[in-house]
Amino acid sequence: MDILTVLEERFENNTLRHPGLDWQTASQKLQKNPDILKAACAMEESGGEPDLVVFPDGSCALCDCSKDTPAGRRNLCYDREARLKRRKAPCESSAEEEAQTMGIQIMDEAMYRYLQTLGEFDLKTSSWIRTPDSIRSKGGALFCERRYDAVFTFHNGAESYYSVRGFRGYYPL
Repeated sequence: MDILTVLEERFENNTLRHPGLDWQTASQKLQKNPDILKAACAMEESGGEPDLVVFPDGSCALCDCSKDTPAGRRNLCYDREARLKRRKAPCESSAEEEAQTMGIQIMDEAMYRYLQTLGEFDLKTSSWIRTPDSIRSKGGALFCERRYDAVFTFHNGAESYYSVRGFRGYYPL
């Protein structure tokens, strides 16, 4: 199935995510940018279920909206530096490296928390989020998840990875 067809169906089935945005306008923006369509395909193939999200400031982005962190993007440490430092049981890649390969960015905490107002995500998984340099420079990285009807932000060593932790990405429009 064509990625635009997939995106249109998801767009029409999840109108709460993009108030005030119609498919014709969205489709024109998407078709003008081959990089976003390429990123959308990568997001879809890895289980991200991308959809357009309009944020409170009026900005719009193609975001991972899968119920759990995308299945094809788990078992990843935070970044390349962390991956290379891990000597015992190294992981194959990192969230930042995968995001770069896909042409997307890792969501930050504000984006992640807003996404959670549009539905319940990561009830059984967790997602790395963009980590401020002040934390990353000390070896840490941040991740979020939803439990008990609340969104939690946690820290971990950037080199850690788990079978239920991946990352959510986005591509700004």
